[in-house]
Amino acid sequence: MKRYLALLMSVALVVIDQLLKLLAVEYLKPIGTYPIIQDVFHFTYLENRGMAFGLMQGQDWLLIWGTALVLFILILAVMTGKLQGTAPVFLVCLIIGGGVGNLIDRVYRGYVIDYIHVKIINFAIFNFADMCVVVGTFLLVCYVFIHEFISKKKEAAGG
Repeated sequence: MKRYLALLMSVALVVIDQLLKLLAVEYLKPIGTYPIIQDVFHFTYLENRGMAFGLMQGQDWLLIWGTALVLFILILAVMTGKLQGTAPVFLVCLIIGGGVGNLIDRVYRGYVIDYIHVKIINFAIFNFADMCVVVGTFLLVCYVFIHEFISKKKEAAGG
């Protein structure tokens, strides 16, 4: 049951991502950027034809098929019950939601719409789907390390 709820969460994240991107096209594209806090945080429209930080521009099919393969493996891992525990399942589904959101853009638009711009640190412009992938991956890595640390500690204690 939790697998289906987690995958439903992925679908909800994709819907949220696509709605935010439609808003970006409608309201940001015509003006380019909208400062929330001047020179600190802006909403800035960008058509990213590569991956993170604009890498791999012009490698559309590699990005599409590579992403699709990773997403297929992650969805299969969730559906077959290969992931143990609630946290890993939901974190992987967070990654799936973000990955599918950006994959939709890549397939149907030929680029990914980015709109979140943290200007104060001159960071790359990104989107909600990117946040899902990064946060999900970071928390999953933390979970694995903490889980492994606890397991080794129990093992060393003889339990």
